[in-house]
Amino acid sequence: MKRANQLQPLSRQHHLGLNLSRHAKESLDEPEEIAQHWHNLTSYIDDMQYHFQIEDNLIANALEPYRATQPEVASVLEALDGQHKQLHELINTVEQSQQSAGNAITVAQVKQLGTLLYDHIRFEERELYPTVEKYLTEDELDAVYKASPDSIKRPDENR
Repeated sequence: MKRANQLQPLSRQHHLGLNLSRHAKESLDEPEEIAQHWHNLTSYIDDMQYHFQIEDNLIANALEPYRATQPEVASVLEALDGQHKQLHELINTVEQSQQSAGNAITVAQVKQLGTLLYDHIRFEERELYPTVEKYLTEDELDAVYKASPDSIKRPDENR
């Protein structure tokens, strides 16, 4: 899928998340495998906090003026906010339960988190980013690129 140059670094970050979530969705009901998948998923999501901030603040704020007049924008903004909250709420709920009651993380919880993450990344690639490309100005897209961490930019991008 062709992506605006300024969004390519954010899209590149999704590759690992898709792989981790796909494997987690296929997890076997074995304690070591469950623990490893949970660790991989939550570590990835923790590492993506700056990515989430770019989306929740920079991208959402740039799209906000279109919310009232463009139903597709309202829809993607609601989905983005809801999905980010779902991911964090599931992690917090499971980890609080684990810490307070000593409950082990289950294969169902790993699969649920894997599915939420996988679906969220697919949503961003198929709905959010095309909407961003449609509504954001070149300057706004450049600001997204500039805010993206240097570690995910390629030296040959020359931006």
